[in-house]
Amino acid sequence: MTSLAIDNIGLLVTNDPTLGEGPLGIVRDTALVFEDDRVAAMGRPGPDTDRRFDAAGRCVIPGFVDSHTHLVFAGDRAEEFAARMAGQPYEAGGIRVTTEATRSAGTEELRELTAQRRMEAQRGGITHIEIKSGYGLDVPGERRLCEIAAEFTDDVTFLGAHVVPREYEGRADDYVDLVCGEMLASCAPLARWIDVFCEEGTFDADQSRAVLSAGRDAGLGLRVHGNQLGLGPGVRLAVEMDAASVDHCTYLDDTDIEALAAGHTVATYLPATEFSTRQPYPDTRRVIDAGVGVAIATNTNPGSSNTTSMSFCIALAVREMGMSVDEALLAATLGGARALRRDDVGCLAPGARADAIVLDAPSYLHLVYRAGVPLVGATFAAGREVWTSNPIPS
Repeated sequence: MTSLAIDNIGLLVTNDPTLGEGPLGIVRDTALVFEDDRVAAMGRPGPDTDRRFDAAGRCVIPGFVDSHTHLVFAGDRAEEFAARMAGQPYEAGGIRVTTEATRSAGTEELRELTAQRRMEAQRGGITHIEIKSGYGLDVPGERRLCEIAAEFTDDVTFLGAHVVPREYEGRADDYVDLVCGEMLASCAPLARWIDVFCEEGTFDADQSRAVLSAGRDAGLGLRVHGNQLGLGPGVRLAVEMDAASVDHCTYLDDTDIEALAAGHTVATYLPATEFSTRQPYPDTRRVIDAGVGVAIATNTNPGSSNTTSMSFCIALAVREMGMSVDEALLAATLGGARALRRDDVGCLAPGARADAIVLDAPSYLHLVYRAGVPLVGATFAAGREVWTSNPIPS
């Protein structure tokens, strides 16, 4: 067994209110001890700790849990982004552009691109990540993306129902049959989740229900893209089928909020998407005040949210979506864990996975107070230093 102590912590966020102050479970002037890949204890470490990291009075928070990403892709859509900034509306059809680029890319190229993005996310403090397929849209392509994603996470999501590919134009039901049949059979052994883009112009409620039902029958958990482009059935379908998460939630009416409040589905918000698409930011205040569990994720993808910065998403959620800093931090850590139905990440209580961020700041408030400044001084995942500006001596 190996041990590591993060010593001289000025302010520790545990996300466990039984361990410290308030909902964030704040503990001051302490240390955090890891044994192998787990949190072992808080308090001054003993002299027999194998390694030490001096936090020098800085703030330590749980690693960010990014519960919605499309990390495996090729191609660039910067011109599309610039056009939106000039006033062109966002349309989900750009997914097909990325599909063409991804299909054309070699497997090793896709693997290297994914590794670069994963490393970038770790530098920004993301210690656990969900990765979707969805840019293959045929059986071998979706299988390949799931295989690559599985090299980087155990939360792989099969998203064959991302959009109807060009070759199935006008034959959406036939494509749904493929997704629910041969494609699902090929991808399910590599995935933990199935997802569907339930939106006007992609898949309607009946098609989405068929995809989710087939995935559930194959032993996969359920996720839904819903209510991004307008009001629709996505949120209510997600709750009806007990999906772990419904993501985007840009447009919600009172019925949607009532359904979420009565169920167990987490409403996952993707603030960088509204930034990139210039859609209105959702009002999370109504949802939080109704008692709904919420998460924040990056939605890393080339078309509508080409960022791996959770800190950026937190700042947007506070500035534009009605969240407090405490609520946004919880949503980006423990909220993401709940959206993935995990209890081993998103907190720093004894027994949790040893995922932590040392901020180059005295408080987590600086994530918003100093928005845009790279404040992650070190990232620890499963008890291991995966990035730091000041490496621990061997």
